[in-house]
Amino acid sequence: MLTFPSCKINLGLRITEKRADGFHNLQSCFYPVSWGDIVEIIPADEFTFGSSGLAIPGDSQHNLCVKAYNLLKADFDLPFVQMHLHKLVPIGAGLGGGSADAAFVLKSLNEQFGLALGVSTLEDYARLLGSDCAFFIQNRPLYCVEKGDVFSEISVDLKGYHLVLVYPNLAISTAEAYAGVKPHQPTIPLIEQLQMPIGTWRDWVHNDFEDSLFPKYPVLAEIKQQLYDAGAVYASMSGSGSTVYGIFNAPIVVPNQFSAYRVWKGEL
Repeated sequence: MLTFPSCKINLGLRITEKRADGFHNLQSCFYPVSWGDIVEIIPADEFTFGSSGLAIPGDSQHNLCVKAYNLLKADFDLPFVQMHLHKLVPIGAGLGGGSADAAFVLKSLNEQFGLALGVSTLEDYARLLGSDCAFFIQNRPLYCVEKGDVFSEISVDLKGYHLVLVYPNLAISTAEAYAGVKPHQPTIPLIEQLQMPIGTWRDWVHNDFEDSLFPKYPVLAEIKQQLYDAGAVYASMSGSGSTVYGIFNAPIVVPNQFSAYRVWKGEL
């Protein structure tokens, strides 16, 4: 079975407080984007995992796809499988690529082997793998709070807009990003800000990681300004990684300044 995990962007990301368990509470809207990886899972005589495409650091047995398989195998009589991940979404990019891979493995195993697990159960398994993973079970626009794994409905629809993602070949780890964060409550909850016209988001909808990471990595602020100069109605850093995105009313020619970077564009 082939599956095509998508990534996501964050429409705003406010870090509101540090939790007793060491994590942080946040407010964000996760919005799925069709750029993604490819995962193949087929029955086999023994379990194997391989990858191609972008290099994935670390021991493959610690890959979230492998962890997802082991998590379900501990509770169900899963057969061995041969699993292959073709990696296209950059790592440390703030796009949730690895989280999406894990969530789509859970969904694929559920479907392929008739486990009959519902959405809420799959989300509970996904939460054991990482804070972003549960979002990709439903994989639709959701307002996310607490660790980013508690969801509510939000009426944000960007259909017809065009998206440009710019990854400046710079990986930022989650630990590095959170090290510079200063939690605070926004004066207006993000969910209310996102109900404003998208043309006003530039003045209201903010990613708190920009406050500490833009001074440290000036290229990120430069890309954001270049996207606005190219006509973006809204531009922002995504998540805690280094991808900066721009939302446009119409397709654009990607500026020459981005020629050395990894760029994806498409319609939302």
